[in-house]
Amino acid sequence: MAATRLIALHKNKGKSVAACLKSRTDYAQNPDKTNKGELVSSYECSPLTADEEFMLSKRQYELMTGRRQKSDVIAYQIRQSFKPGEITAEEANKVGYELAMRFTKGKYAFIVATHTDREHIHNHINYNSTALDSTRKFRDFLLSGLAVQRLSDLICLEHQLSVIEKKPYRERQKRTLYPPKESNRDKLCSVIDGILLNEKPASFEGFLQKLEQQGYEIKRGKYTSVKGTRQKRFIRFRTLGAGYSEDEIKAVLEGKAKHQPYQKQPPKEQPFHLLVDIQAKLSEGKGEGYARWAKHYNLKEMSKTLIFLQENKIGSIEEMQERMDASTARYHELGDSIKASEKRLAEIAVLKAHIINYAKTRPVYDAYRKTGYSKRFLETHRTEITLHKAAKAAFDEANLKMLPKVKELDAEYSKLLTEKKARYPDYRKAKEEMQELLRAKRNVEMFFAEEKSIAEKMKSR
Repeated sequence: MAATRLIALHKNKGKSVAACLKSRTDYAQNPDKTNKGELVSSYECSPLTADEEFMLSKRQYELMTGRRQKSDVIAYQIRQSFKPGEITAEEANKVGYELAMRFTKGKYAFIVATHTDREHIHNHINYNSTALDSTRKFRDFLLSGLAVQRLSDLICLEHQLSVIEKKPYRERQKRTLYPPKESNRDKLCSVIDGILLNEKPASFEGFLQKLEQQGYEIKRGKYTSVKGTRQKRFIRFRTLGAGYSEDEIKAVLEGKAKHQPYQKQPPKEQPFHLLVDIQAKLSEGKGEGYARWAKHYNLKEMSKTLIFLQENKIGSIEEMQERMDASTARYHELGDSIKASEKRLAEIAVLKAHIINYAKTRPVYDAYRKTGYSKRFLETHRTEITLHKAAKAAFDEANLKMLPKVKELDAEYSKLLTEKKARYPDYRKAKEEMQELLRAKRNVEMFFAEEKSIAEKMKSR
């Protein structure tokens, strides 16, 4: 089985035709992809000088016809990808050569490079846009890509290879699941897992060196952080989650703990979605086909809504309203508590900064007072005096007769931060419950409103 694609190779802006041809042929003949050049074949040209021979035929075309190339198509490429495990690289190169010969009818020079760097073996067939006799150019005709696919299928059948079965559009399997995109943090966690489980460095410094070998930049300091090649910001180990902080990694390296690889939790799916307002959509210009789909969709979502209400033992509109009011009150209560903690944390941080500045600048301010508030002394120590006055004004505004100790503020800050973090799981749970009940209420109201309108229409008839 082989999938094909016909691609017109264009001239890049700022580059000559010769430079573009060289870059395309060099990529196709990459030794790392073609088993050091052994999987490269050609017709009426040498693989080593294919770009120069393509250019020579183009110059001869201009001399013989007197016409210059108007379009920026310099060559064509056929990509032919085979089913993994069905064909060897050598046979794939022969199949690609036969496809190129039969499609171009031997009138255009080409090279066939078979790549083995992926799970599926595939061919890069580059053929010149100018014919060998330099009298004509290849014209990309209508449905030429389909012609290449059919010719490739015919050649695959001749070589006893499978072909792609053609299915009607309605029978084709639609893609519903998409692979999740891996974030920079997920990549870093997988790299750390590999180093700790497979390489097992002797020390934390050796662990950092292994990360540097993987292409990560290390920033040492109070909190060690790393940055990948295409990342904009550094990532601290302690922000990666349980098992990835510096202390936990050091404990694993010292043999005091066992490392558990990172497992990303799939996103939680909603048990049901909102119903579609069919009449509103029809007024926007949707057709009868959309209305039929929306009715089917609404029935499925309404059945899911009823299952949700049964699981939560909600049997009436009144019960659902009571549960929704309770969850809303719980959500706002937790939210207000978190906001109050955040406000107090900000106040502590500002107060702590003022206390430290007040203590540091007090000798300078005392000297300033002893000079009789000298303007020359003020100009010399303006920063320190300004900080001292700002701190004193903040204390007066807060009506502080006695300044708290920094250690007490640190203890209060740590306690508030711990309590705030502990409230977040309950806050998220209350938010999800409130949103689910709101969706359920809206679905029930919309469903009965639609049923009522249908009944009224039937009576009017």
